[in-house]
Amino acid sequence: MIRRTFLTVVAAATLAFTPSYAGSMKKDIVDTAQSAGSFNTLLAAAEAAGLVETLKGDGPFTVFAPTDAAFEALPEGTVDELLLPENKDRLTSILTYHVVPGKVMSTDLSDGMTADTVQGAAVEISTANGVTVEGANVSQADIEAENGVIHVIDSVILPPES
Repeated sequence: MIRRTFLTVVAAATLAFTPSYAGSMKKDIVDTAQSAGSFNTLLAAAEAAGLVETLKGDGPFTVFAPTDAAFEALPEGTVDELLLPENKDRLTSILTYHVVPGKVMSTDLSDGMTADTVQGAAVEISTANGVTVEGANVSQADIEAENGVIHVIDSVILPPES
């Protein structure tokens, strides 16, 4: 019952936001994120880390995409520091922790599941009280792109320290 209610809410939210992403199936993940207008920091970070061409590649990829507001919530100076050339490896690690190989739609999720990220560590998914990824709330799910899917999250998730 809860899962059915969740799926109904996700479907309704997806349909409600569809016009802002109209035509996204003809765009890759990067172009889809650019069209949305709320992922400027994520895209700048992907550029600094040298990941744009990868995310424009064949995929498929599942991207848990933090909004600009999510990056703004980080401690002051964090983003600027991560964008420095000497921090490229750390930035790459953080960004690839937001990407799962394959196309994982909201209907594929279950409570307590884990998914291996491109970074190497797994993220834990919860569906108990809305969908979360490592504690970040999924505010919009299933934004399809030609090479994968984007799930919008409200915070930046950090990989475990190695």
